[in-house]
Amino acid sequence: MRLKSSLENYIFVLPAVLIFVIFYVIPFIRVFQLGLYEWDGILPTKIFVGLDNFKEILTDKIWWQSMWQAGYITLIALTLQNAVAFLLAWACDREIRLKNFYRVIFFIPPVLSEVVVGLVWQWILDGNYGLLNHWLIHLGLPNLARNWLSDPNTALTTVAIVHSWKGFGWGFLIFLAGLQTIPRELYEASRVDGANAWHAFKNVTIPLMIPVAVLVAILTILGTMQAFVLIIAMTGGGPAYHTQVPVLRILASMRGSSRFGYACAQGISFGVILMAISFIQYRFSKHARQT
Repeated sequence: MRLKSSLENYIFVLPAVLIFVIFYVIPFIRVFQLGLYEWDGILPTKIFVGLDNFKEILTDKIWWQSMWQAGYITLIALTLQNAVAFLLAWACDREIRLKNFYRVIFFIPPVLSEVVVGLVWQWILDGNYGLLNHWLIHLGLPNLARNWLSDPNTALTTVAIVHSWKGFGWGFLIFLAGLQTIPRELYEASRVDGANAWHAFKNVTIPLMIPVAVLVAILTILGTMQAFVLIIAMTGGGPAYHTQVPVLRILASMRGSSRFGYACAQGISFGVILMAISFIQYRFSKHARQT
């Protein structure tokens, strides 16, 4: 009976394991193998170069610039995007008028097409006929008007803010679900004990929302570091690599330089970096919950 029960458990898990192996493990191994070759992606001839492609990544300044820029966008998303998402979720969790309407409105940006959003924001931020500059001039602030996406000093921050606007709805939805799982009896008990709204928020809401915040942070890092469509629609990685991120850099290695082997090595390295960041964040959050 024990053997039968174990076999039944393995049979239930087997489809998920097969999907994971077929679509994740095998492609990962294959991409790693291609990263050991110098290959243009067209001719059948491949030149084995061992780990040279991976070593070249260590000295590729443009690659590390793209990593830093992705990290900057991620930092903006972790702070600005998630702070807005949490505050809006906290407001919608309270008894306010039209809160169901607000829930729908706040979740609209994430479900919109990234290409469409990128092109619309490109038009809004255009330096010649953009809506933002038009209103700045109309309000008597012509000194603030500029070509937001073509100026190296503002392009990256502008892209980061637009990305945060596009993605805050996911965090809002997860935070709202987490807030709704907190028993209302805890708030009532805190009021009976004489706690005001701030003390209830600090001693009840924040501790119980830490696991949810960790989940949102991990999803934000993984999603933002792999941002691609919105950026390519807005700037294409320009001006002069100032908004290029790792996925765009990998694409440039494949299509622009026809170095598929090097692009595969970049992809493997990028995946390892993301896994390391996720592991460190998980360990840190586990330690924080225990303390």
